[in-house]
Amino acid sequence: MESEIRLTKLASCAGCGAKVGAGTLAQLLANIKVHSDPNLLVGFDKSDDASVYRISPDLALVQTLDFFPPIADDPYIFGQIAATNALSDVYAMGGEPKLALNILCVPEDMPKEAVREILRGGYDKVYEAGALITGGHSIFDEEPKYGLSVTGFVHPDKILRNSGAQAGDVLFFTKPLGIGILTAAQKRDLLPDVARERMNILMTTLNKAARDCMVNFRVHACTDVTGFGFLGHCLELAQGSGVHVELQTNDFDYIPEAVEFAKQGIAPGGLYRNRHFAETEVDAGVTPPYIQDLLYDPQTSGGLLMAVHPDDAVALYAALQNIVPAAQRVGMVRALQAGERHISLH
Repeated sequence: MESEIRLTKLASCAGCGAKVGAGTLAQLLANIKVHSDPNLLVGFDKSDDASVYRISPDLALVQTLDFFPPIADDPYIFGQIAATNALSDVYAMGGEPKLALNILCVPEDMPKEAVREILRGGYDKVYEAGALITGGHSIFDEEPKYGLSVTGFVHPDKILRNSGAQAGDVLFFTKPLGIGILTAAQKRDLLPDVARERMNILMTTLNKAARDCMVNFRVHACTDVTGFGFLGHCLELAQGSGVHVELQTNDFDYIPEAVEFAKQGIAPGGLYRNRHFAETEVDAGVTPPYIQDLLYDPQTSGGLLMAVHPDDAVALYAALQNIVPAAQRVGMVRALQAGERHISLH
């Protein structure tokens, strides 16, 4: 199939790199009136990963929607990546996905087998998550796009928001950084096959194992790192929690090929949008520019960023070993001082 059609050549941007910048999005939503409902526990006004609605004292509904243009040439792999990415928002809230609906845009002349393979990739990944696809909606579009609307469940008292981090918490992350830079290299036909295969494996790895692990510990906040880059999503966590985050840049796991491309200045457009959004709240210190680029790099189907009680940090770190692509202890949370930026790099 990959030899017949190259999906990435049909799109102007790839994966979560296509997201509207966080700053622009905030402006677009600024004047929209938010209606209150005592059962709406998390809404779009919270900059969180999904909405949560309580339907009983012991059960809440988690809902999210995510779709994007191709980030892989193979239609089946693209379907898997898009589904994995959409499911991740439910995991980030501490929930379990149960139902999903397809969202599909395809050119009228796209081969039917390619369309079928996109859908098959999505179905297979949703079933791997233990959920069901029950329908969806499709339209014709010059640029292909695919994703899911996902519904999951969580106990109302066990919701993980991106705004609950506390001073003293330890920060963990579960996937290496550099996906967006690799996709930029791929669009220039610079990406070696081995790096492409590694990238696809990372993007099709569900955050289910990370979620199933973290719910056993005192995790105060969680978010998945996607299109806004690590620093963009970390800033939302820091601002929402009213805390300062200290990051140890040497403790991150970076994809080796992405490091080399970053040193060459190869980067997706989304990286610059992320920098524009977050850099005023980031004290970069003496961090090299290429490392900063990796931290601003938009991730597609990235890992979970968790803020955990310090007394649980050692146990959680040990539990994450060998069940996530890259268990990393990347920093800590402390009280925010007056006039201080929300994030510092060390």
